Amino acid sequence: MQSQLAKSLYLGLAALSLGAVATVATTTTSADAASKAKIVSKSALGKDSKNVEVTGTNAIYTKPGTVRGAKLVASKKTVKKLANSNHSKDYFRAYHMAVTNKGTVYYKIVSMNGKYRGYIYGGKVKGTMSAGIKEAKTVKEATMPSRTAGFHIKNVKKNTLWTAPQHTTYKAHKVNMYGTTKEDTFTVSKAETKTKEGSLYYYVTSDKNSDVSGWIFAGKGYNASATTQDLGGLSMTMAEAEATENNSVTVNYLAANGNSVGKSTFITTLTDTKKNDKVAGTSKNVKNQTLSDFIKDATNTPAGYALSSTDAEMATAVGSAVYGGTVSVKVYAAATSKIAFYLASGNGIDAGTEIKDSDFVNGRPAIDKNDAAKLTGDASKNVVSDGETVTDFFGNTDKKIVFNSKTLTATEAFKDGSGKEVAKGGQYHKVYTYDATTTKAVNANVKFGETIRVVLKAANVEGPAAGVNAGNSTTNNY
Repeated sequence: MQSQLAKSLYLGLAALSLGAVATVATTTTSADAASKAKIVSKSALGKDSKNVEVTGTNAIYTKPGTVRGAKLVASKKTVKKLANSNHSKDYFRAYHMAVTNKGTVYYKIVSMNGKYRGYIYGGKVKGTMSAGIKEAKTVKEATMPSRTAGFHIKNVKKNTLWTAPQHTTYKAHKVNMYGTTKEDTFTVSKAETKTKEGSLYYYVTSDKNSDVSGWIFAGKGYNASATTQDLGGLSMTMAEAEATENNSVTVNYLAANGNSVGKSTFITTLTDTKKNDKVAGTSKNVKNQTLSDFIKDATNTPAGYALSSTDAEMATAVGSAVYGGTVSVKVYAAATSKIAFYLASGNGIDAGTEIKDSDFVNGRPAIDKNDAAKLTGDASKNVVSDGETVTDFFGNTDKKIVFNSKTLTATEAFKDGSGKEVAKGGQYHKVYTYDATTTKAVNANVKFGETIRVVLKAANVEGPAAGVNAGNSTTNNY
């Protein structure tokens, strides 16, 4: 009997223990549940949706982070990287708000490229973003170009228009450009730069169809003073057609040995030409060039070469040109000489010592731009016997060109060329005059591409130097 009583007491105590454990477990679970936040209100931001950027202080979750079942979308580490990004795709759009019973406010956001979507902590005041996100200005107003009309889409198949500069607002999309051709012109009405990248966009509208309008990348933008334009997806001329045997002529460039050193293609803007049709003199390309103009355009000649065909040879080649055919023209290997200035040695045979640019009162002497262009010629020819030498444009016996040295200080007393005394420590300068005879002699065997030595004679003159340059001087870039 004592044994049964002991067993009953043991089982009773065990049951009591299990009940106590169950009670504790139930109480703990209830406490955990009570500690979890609950969403008490949700609302779409609608017209109050905003472009935002993450601050890097909070992670992104599938639900408000303190709500049961919230899963991580982007860790705090990832969000910090997005906050420091230099790409517009890492901006976000805030479009929904949720408030918990703890008084915390969460915003649902989506990245501009759609990669990340979820809730992020936004603070404790509804409608105010004071924690994980902040409002962002994804674009900045840019300066309008001085020219706003007459632009073409560079390639209507590749260069598209956008409803907003790409990734600067959520769901910015491509504009339907159906029916747009390379001939269509567009007018610019707005200009903006993307805040993160700094890339320039123009808002353009088709002059033919106002429904075709949108933002397009504009490169560096229109520059009225530039000889070439970097306009991204825009062009100042309409795009050239694809070359076919019915609309093009191949230009073959032949070196002195008869070998081809390159080719280029002339494409007419006419639409009714056929293979073997004669190329009319009035037929032009998109640059408004005839075939003859196209061949003479140095930008079409192979790099390092210049056209050498005579006018008569050119006329014959162009006159026999047909679509689908080839015309051959002569070129030579071109090279450009530099000029260095030397002080005459006095013997009339060698150039003496070099005069540095810094020795002249105004730096490197300037020459006429047309003369500077003459420093480029056939690399196989001499600058004196076969080209227009510096003797032709720097001066000759009838045309003296004078340059002054910078002001110098006498290390000892002396008399200048006119007999004036220059005291020790006094100021004087050198007057340089062009020595045509010696210059021609020392450059007798110099070919285009090699340095031309311009020889100057010098005379000491008392007093500080005055700036003196050659007449009609326009450039020192040679």
